[in-house]
Amino acid sequence: MQTPESSRPAPDETEVDVVVVGLGPGGEYAAQKLAEAGLDVVGVERSLVGGECPFYGCIPSKMMIRAADALAEARRAVTLAGRVEVKPDWSLVAERIDRQATNHWDDHSHVERLEAAGVHIVRGHGRLTGAGRVAVELDAGESRFTARRGVLVNPGTAPAVPPIDGLAGTPYWTNRELARLTELPESLVVLGGGPIGAELAQALARFGVRVSVVEMAERILGPAEPEASAVLTEVFEREGIEVLAGADVQRVDHDGGFAVRLADRTLRADALLVAAGRTPQLRGLGLESVGLDPDDGRLATDDRMRAGDRLWAVGDATGHGAFTHVSMYQAAVAVRDLLGEEGPAADYRALSWVTFTDPEVAAVGLTERQARDAGLAVVTGHAQLPESSRGWIHQAGNDGLVKLVADADRAVLVGGTVVGPAAGEIIGLIATAVHAELPIATLRSMHFAYPTFHRAIEAALADLGL
Repeated sequence: MQTPESSRPAPDETEVDVVVVGLGPGGEYAAQKLAEAGLDVVGVERSLVGGECPFYGCIPSKMMIRAADALAEARRAVTLAGRVEVKPDWSLVAERIDRQATNHWDDHSHVERLEAAGVHIVRGHGRLTGAGRVAVELDAGESRFTARRGVLVNPGTAPAVPPIDGLAGTPYWTNRELARLTELPESLVVLGGGPIGAELAQALARFGVRVSVVEMAERILGPAEPEASAVLTEVFEREGIEVLAGADVQRVDHDGGFAVRLADRTLRADALLVAAGRTPQLRGLGLESVGLDPDDGRLATDDRMRAGDRLWAVGDATGHGAFTHVSMYQAAVAVRDLLGEEGPAADYRALSWVTFTDPEVAAVGLTERQARDAGLAVVTGHAQLPESSRGWIHQAGNDGLVKLVADADRAVLVGGTVVGPAAGEIIGLIATAVHAELPIATLRSMHFAYPTFHRAIEAALADLGL
């Protein structure tokens, strides 16, 4: 088959099979798998290969959370076993993040793995210049590539900064600055009560930081079920974390310390963490050259992750959740399509997620409101986690619940939420049920091991009444 004139490489272009722009988790995975399949692959990255997750997000934050949870568990010992004296030491956490998690923020292990697979890595800012074409801005000059099969983009997201008067001119932190902390402030205001804000607020509070969480929506963890938000709010307040939901943030000032002016009061703190969500990095990607609008807010794809002519997109910017596991799931779908292989298309009916607070908040599929908005005949089932025998045995730190959302017409689950210890593991059973559309009658006939937290699912299934 002849190559169309418009697709043939210009004299200053290098022809390859695939160009991957953005080597976050999804792009990294796709580049490696395509190269291992024998394709000529170029991977383009202007920052750290591996992306946000291993260097500033998932891994460093979970090290903070694991350390903070250990402190909290030690403090709970008094109700179960005896008195324990705990002296927090943040330097241990900072050292682990610096040395073990990020290797001093050096990505050579990621680079070596890709190069061993046959990926040619180009450091610079990549942008589309047409269908199947990419230009990479280098420190000196520019490299141009044309891709025979296509281009896969994984642009990722950056911390969103709300347009609050005075904020831009202050030395606020995002999760990136927090990941590099070697010393903790005495006090902290967190702007945003979503997953990132909630996780980090609780972790630092358990290390002795006085924390206030300011959320402009009516409740923290807005996308979650209201019952989950209520449990976490109660836990936060019990732990001394001030939660200000429905807040009207009018201005931020900094003069040695931060002053966050609300409609009815002013909060003062040593530090300010902005955790107000993420913004897709679409501008500067050259989307206009392939007929796409960078101001759309997301890269729309079909169920094979195709975003246009010889263009695939994966990751946060596709709008299916800012989760590493989703990015890698999408990358696997795109790889199969690029290789011409058969396989399941992208399916988000049973998309699950976990917020690693204590208690954890995990969910899959539709919330009750989403299911009702979709016109389903909704029935819900509830159970408190202490209803499971393990909840009563633990006594301390067992706040939580199970909520199931069912379609009564089909008698199957379409969603569920778990709040409690190991909720991220417990949700797996509900995720399987939603994904496979298992009949509720089948689920109710199962054996639920005793004594476990997941036995609360049995009680919630009974509460459905189906």
